[in-house]
Amino acid sequence: MSTRDAIALAWSAIAAHRLRSTLTMLGIVIGITSVILLTSIGEGSRRFILAEFSQFGTNLLSVQPGNTRTTGVPASLLGTIHDLTLEDASSLLRVSGVEAVVPVAMGAARVEHGDHGRSVYVYGVTADVPAVWKFHIRQGRFLPKGDPREGAPVAVLGTKLRQEIFGEEQALGSYVRIGGERYQVIGVLEPKGQFLGFDLDDTAYIPVSRALALFNRRGLIEIDVLLTPDAGAAPIAARIRQTLIARHRNEEDFTIVTQDEMLSVLGNVMDIVNLAVGGIGGISLLVGAIGILTMMWISVNERRAEIGLAKALGATPRQILVLFLAEASALALAGGILGVLAGLGLARALRFVVPGLPIATPVRYVVAALVVSTAVGLASGVLPARRAAALDPVDALRAE
Repeated sequence: MSTRDAIALAWSAIAAHRLRSTLTMLGIVIGITSVILLTSIGEGSRRFILAEFSQFGTNLLSVQPGNTRTTGVPASLLGTIHDLTLEDASSLLRVSGVEAVVPVAMGAARVEHGDHGRSVYVYGVTADVPAVWKFHIRQGRFLPKGDPREGAPVAVLGTKLRQEIFGEEQALGSYVRIGGERYQVIGVLEPKGQFLGFDLDDTAYIPVSRALALFNRRGLIEIDVLLTPDAGAAPIAARIRQTLIARHRNEEDFTIVTQDEMLSVLGNVMDIVNLAVGGIGGISLLVGAIGILTMMWISVNERRAEIGLAKALGATPRQILVLFLAEASALALAGGILGVLAGLGLARALRFVVPGLPIATPVRYVVAALVVSTAVGLASGVLPARRAAALDPVDALRAE
């Protein structure tokens, strides 16, 4: 009996009991569907977050106030032993491997021009933001260089904020009021999009010293550091840590976060998600495997005469074994294909219902789903196939 004949006989046996075969495949279909759908959402989220971080470059690290290893939460919410200051930021420029530094102060304020106003996030930064954050200027220029402790009353607007409060009016050279203070607009940024829910185009940027005064802050919310190209983040982070510890009375009351660490955390989260997905899919596949085992066992009982006749005509136990294994694997493969199609269809429908939801289905997941479903079918068909192969033809025909 050739492989083609085995496959043809397997499919004919499945087609002869359509309803029973469909119900048997249901566990496989549900398991593969859930795996495809959830991994598509997980992979889409992973790619989305990677894209979010990579839009600012790949050689950045940030210094945040407070030590999150001891407090468990960002200390900017709890207060710190020693604030991060503009002097701290300036000191990091002398660390080997540091190319540029951006001290950051932030708060919400109303930006007004004429009769138009809008409450947005206002960032206090320095002139190095375009280099460090990969921003581009559409009109005018960014904040001027100079002593970060002194800042002129000038502002740079995101494209959305500029459109909302100026409309078709010229923005460059005009004045806006930010938190009740008067600022001259000297630049408008190219669109940047969103970052983790923050609309970077609906923001204003002013000198950091003015933001500290405007929001009545003693310290910075973070210091962003641009590393020299191809520099190792770990040794530079160690030198930054030593510099700040010396400035903070030998206390490590700050946290240094590299992009590698952020991506490592993301990887850990995704591993947990994948483990949960695997558990959900595994339970459904187990149910499907039991269903295939049960159906094949019943099929052996129903087809004893057929098996006996085949053996009487010269079929070997190996050929009988292959026939029933082919039937079990075909049943599982069909369920896997239906599950993949259902998962892809649900993913597409979900993207249509929630346009902003990131969804991506790597081909390797589809291939793995089909391989696993086929393996489940083979594994669950072993016992019935061995039982069929071991039947004595005389006993089988006598039973009929």
